[in-house]
Amino acid sequence: MELHSLKPAKGAVKQGKRIARGQGSGRGGTSTRGHKGAKSRSGYSRKRNFEGGQMPLQMRLPKRGFKNPNRVAFVPINLARLQAIHEKYQVDTIDLDTLVAQGIVKKTDKVKILGLGELKTKLSVTAHACSATAKAAIEAQGGTVNIV
Repeated sequence: MELHSLKPAKGAVKQGKRIARGQGSGRGGTSTRGHKGAKSRSGYSRKRNFEGGQMPLQMRLPKRGFKNPNRVAFVPINLARLQAIHEKYQVDTIDLDTLVAQGIVKKTDKVKILGLGELKTKLSVTAHACSATAKAAIEAQGGTVNIV
């Protein structure tokens, strides 16, 4: 046996249908497309979610809820996180520039200080918003809270 004499097994390779090659081929005329209608035309392509004219799924399901265009989303930072930032970076003033420089928040984020956890050091904190419990805890340690 030589490489040039290799052949596929008998019956393994089928000849493709030769469509639209005249009436003598048996597949001329309408070329297996049937008569008339969109599917018989050249260039036809069905829409992705087309269900044969049945009401599509996305139109059958009810509409629900809405997105409030005026919603202000804050990035929450708890007192425990402020304590961890103080211990890791040895800073007494935590403001937006510090948080951005450490990669904790993005430049465009709005920051809100929340009261979960315990604060053990005196800190000066600057943020966009602050909860009442967080403000009380920071001021109890002798720190200050500045709202931007």
